[in-house]
Amino acid sequence: MSCIVIVGAQWGDEGKGKFVDVLTEKADWVVRFQGGNNAGHTIVVDGAKTALSLLPSGILRPGVKCLLGAGVVMNPSVLISEMERVRAAGADTSPARIVIDRDAHLVLDYHIAIDKARERARGSDRIGTTGRGIGPAYEDRSQRSGIRCADLLYLDRMKERVRAHVIEKNKVLELVLGSESQVDFEALWSTLEQEAAILAPYVGNGSKIIHEALRSGQRVIFEGTQGVLLDQVHGTYPFVTSSSTIAGGASVGGGIGPRMIDSVVGIAKAYTTRVGEGPFPTELHDATGEELRSRGHEFGTVTGRPRRCGWLDAVALRRAVRISGIDNIILTKLDVLTGLRRVRVCTGYKRGKEVLDDLPALVHEYEGLEPQYLDVEGWDCDLAQVRRWEDLPATLHTFVREVSRLVECPISFVSVGPGREATIPVDVHPVVAGFVGAS
Repeated sequence: MSCIVIVGAQWGDEGKGKFVDVLTEKADWVVRFQGGNNAGHTIVVDGAKTALSLLPSGILRPGVKCLLGAGVVMNPSVLISEMERVRAAGADTSPARIVIDRDAHLVLDYHIAIDKARERARGSDRIGTTGRGIGPAYEDRSQRSGIRCADLLYLDRMKERVRAHVIEKNKVLELVLGSESQVDFEALWSTLEQEAAILAPYVGNGSKIIHEALRSGQRVIFEGTQGVLLDQVHGTYPFVTSSSTIAGGASVGGGIGPRMIDSVVGIAKAYTTRVGEGPFPTELHDATGEELRSRGHEFGTVTGRPRRCGWLDAVALRRAVRISGIDNIILTKLDVLTGLRRVRVCTGYKRGKEVLDDLPALVHEYEGLEPQYLDVEGWDCDLAQVRRWEDLPATLHTFVREVSRLVECPISFVSVGPGREATIPVDVHPVVAGFVGAS
């Protein structure tokens, strides 16, 4: 049995998709265990970019099977469109290769309408939702009224439930949120009938399938989306997502026991980014921040929104390590820092005479925080063709060692470019090594 969980160790956009793709070299299954099409992954193979928002990143590895787990909320039209796109690029998207867990919930038109109307109604108090209907779909799941993928197999039993939802949501849109938007049931149902015919062969008992795969000795990767610091419970609330993004979410969203997990890999950038609203102690509002955004191509895969950029925050990263049980880190985008005279790492937050060593609980507690930094000399050589740790500059070595020390976690790999080949081993965790090298 060999099972690893890959999570983003910051506020998302750390490069999880690339490393799921890298680590699927010897994997049998990749499981997406939470979130919806509000989070995107960009994978670069032989210079060609592929953007994914629902399909697991292992879809580009021939022979690797993919599961959308029960913890996912799935927009049928988005998934179908995405499968068509990767099929056109040569990937196998047959039901023999892709499984949608029967217990995953659907994102339908009324979820999207509610999401957008609610964010507009918040005005200046908006939380930065992508407007994809993810939160409202999880709300229905919590209220035990959601529509699940298993329902796609019994359209005759589902129709009146969906009609009732549309009637209820239209009332909320008009009378509570003051929106002129209304959902047309007949149009929704007509589309859903067509989508059900396409997706029904993909629906299966995902938890049972993965349990049996692990018991038979197959290698399984659980792929998280977004970042640990956006976790609904442990993130920077209320500026969080609507699902559990920590490694423990793999057990819930994938339907396996925690004892089946052998390693937790955290993906972190060599700096920090965040999309939308919410606290960000190390954010840079200067030319360096703009340079990081430009050189790192820091724009959302799904939304296209510019990402806020700042120095690496070891306090926040150490929290991610703790709450997710991360036992090794992959540090990405070191090439983006090339040419900077100094590279900074936040070691704590000063508030008056007090120095905090963890993120505050409440948003107003971030006011007046002064990040405390460790400065490391930068590097100015081209990293694009470097493929061995020994060939990287000494100052970069120092930076990586300091990050590892500050977050109390080994660095397994570093990345110096977007492609698979730009991934350099440093201190590879033995379980992870089984996914990229000899068993």
